[in-house]
Amino acid sequence: MAFELLQYVGPGVQESQGLALTAIRTCYSANKPSEIVAKEGKKYFHNEATDGEKGAEVDRLIRHIMRSKHTSTIEHLSYTFAIEGLSRSALAQLTRHRFFSFSVQSQRYVKMGSDDRSGGFDYVAPPSLSKSESYHNAMRRSQAVYDELRRSSVLAEDARFILPNATATNLVMTGNLRAILDFYSKRQEGKGAQWEIAELAERVRREVVMVDPWVDPFFDEM
Repeated sequence: MAFELLQYVGPGVQESQGLALTAIRTCYSANKPSEIVAKEGKKYFHNEATDGEKGAEVDRLIRHIMRSKHTSTIEHLSYTFAIEGLSRSALAQLTRHRFFSFSVQSQRYVKMGSDDRSGGFDYVAPPSLSKSESYHNAMRRSQAVYDELRRSSVLAEDARFILPNATATNLVMTGNLRAILDFYSKRQEGKGAQWEIAELAERVRREVVMVDPWVDPFFDEM
């Protein structure tokens, strides 16, 4: 694995379904948003789904909303991920997706010299190049040139121009559920996505489903 996706931070399963229920029912209910779970929760959380599928009535309601494409109601559910060791190449692909927020490690302020606190830049090797000595030599040369520039008093913000797309970076990413499902639909394995971002898409799905199992089917329906 080229990168590490750390523990997901977001609402717990009951809280997330309650939030989804509140958003959905606010569009159709005479009750105030603050009243919906208290007044309608018993109906939706304690009765079996009336559509003949799995789960409770809240699951049926969410399925109905997703299939009718009223997906603005799930934008209120947000998920945050700490991602370590993603290549700058994959980052460029990731930032093309809308409705994500990013906080990315700066190459202006985090110096990548061999003698700096970072110990030099880490890099990602595609599977096709993982055993290529020429590739690894190119990475070492980039590091040597960066070090030489910095020793010549070139600012880090200028020396970074020598760093390759393979350079690994760290970031925190937050996105709403609708954006995450859209991201997955475009970047999942088998849709022509490059291996690294396809792997990230699968890891994002796994982390969301780990805490919100009810979301899992929708990854395959978008």
